[in-house]
Amino acid sequence: MTRHVYSEFLSLQSLGIAIGVLLIVAHAVALFMPERTQAFLKILPRQKPIGIAILAVVFLWAYWLIGNIDLGEFYTWERPIKIILPIAFVLFVMFVDEFLSVRAIGMFLLLLACPVLDLAFLKVPMSRLLLPILAYVWIVLAMFWVGMPYVMRNQITWVTGNASRWRAVSALGLGYGIAVLVCAVMFWGEKGA
Repeated sequence: MTRHVYSEFLSLQSLGIAIGVLLIVAHAVALFMPERTQAFLKILPRQKPIGIAILAVVFLWAYWLIGNIDLGEFYTWERPIKIILPIAFVLFVMFVDEFLSVRAIGMFLLLLACPVLDLAFLKVPMSRLLLPILAYVWIVLAMFWVGMPYVMRNQITWVTGNASRWRAVSALGLGYGIAVLVCAVMFWGEKGA
């Protein structure tokens, strides 16, 4: 269980505020600067330096996590995993040239879904379900992006192929971010959680 690990320094409200702000900023940039955002997204899948940076964050997070969670009957695996993780990081950087950034983003989203689901687990306000819904979307996308990374490229091509589609997706993300931020500030405080 990882719930105690994240709840030591995060709350549902702080996580909701952070995710809401990130969604608002990212989708506002996409909505008001479409050309630049689309150009960046089109080159993102093959940007190995970005992939290495995200993969480094994933490696550090996973390494920290494996040392802080209760592995239960698998406690004997902690040391081998701590040895394998840096080796896997180096091998990924050396040998995964195709779509490394897509795979790294997928791994990051899988790790990010964990604190979101943990902190929203069995909380009272029904609006807290905005976070698990988003986490499950991340999980599904991440599984495709790690296993079949060309899917992200195809999704980017689809969403950037039509201006009205781009605006609709950007506005939807912006609206979702606003809803998460408003609920986090108004309902997910200590009294509501």
